Amino acid sequence: MAEAQDIQRVVEEIADHVRRSMPGIRAGNPLPPSPVRTASVAPGSIRDNADLAPYIDHTLLKPEATREDVARVAREAVENGFATVCVNSSHVATVAGILAGSRSVPIAVVGFPLGAALTSAKAFEAREAIQAGAREIDMVINVGALKGSDYALVLSDIAQVVEASRPWPVKVILETSLLSQDEKIAGCVLSKAAGAAFVKTSTGFSTGGATVEDISLMRRVVGEDVGVKASGGIRSAEDALKMIQAGANRLGASASVAIVTGQRSTAKY
Repeated sequence: MAEAQDIQRVVEEIADHVRRSMPGIRAGNPLPPSPVRTASVAPGSIRDNADLAPYIDHTLLKPEATREDVARVAREAVENGFATVCVNSSHVATVAGILAGSRSVPIAVVGFPLGAALTSAKAFEAREAIQAGAREIDMVINVGALKGSDYALVLSDIAQVVEASRPWPVKVILETSLLSQDEKIAGCVLSKAAGAAFVKTSTGFSTGGATVEDISLMRRVVGEDVGVKASGGIRSAEDALKMIQAGANRLGASASVAIVTGQRSTAKY
């Protein structure tokens, strides 16, 4: 516990320093409370596989996905009570129409899957997705800038998408399989400093997905007031529970139905 508190204190000091020292970032202006739950899942909250549903972002991001595929996934979310449906921005309007009146909400990915787009393009895509009905945004961090220690660019990139997405929460995809431990920590600190509601492991389109070790590290760095999303390679209830026990409070999966029904999927994401 003492170690976790020390880490949280250092992260908050670094985040405050970053906000104050970067031009264009709203230093000293406190961010509003996140409209979504960010804390770790309480032990004992999940008694059976179906209890995992409210923590799952049901995901379809394949480039070949058709409108019919997206509609099917949205209907599955309504039937199973998944937290969200995560799709490419061109499909948000379709998903929003099907989810209307349900407890599931639409997510759009932004700058997906590389994160290398112009910041202005990411912010524009976020605004357009929200206008189409998105109620959460999952953006890909500028991986090259992070690896090159261009922290001003990374922070500004995230902050501008956060601003464009208000009042809806933003998750920052770190693409952890491409990062060193220090880079993962830096990505978490910068995401928190920029006002992101969540940090997220992976796109599912790179060299690896979520690991227990990465989730544990990310939770220790961001504390309880920023959420942690595990995504990539979660194919069963056993996989999902391991991530939640490590500190994740949201799970990105295309195998969502298999997870809540006690099966195991061979899906990549």
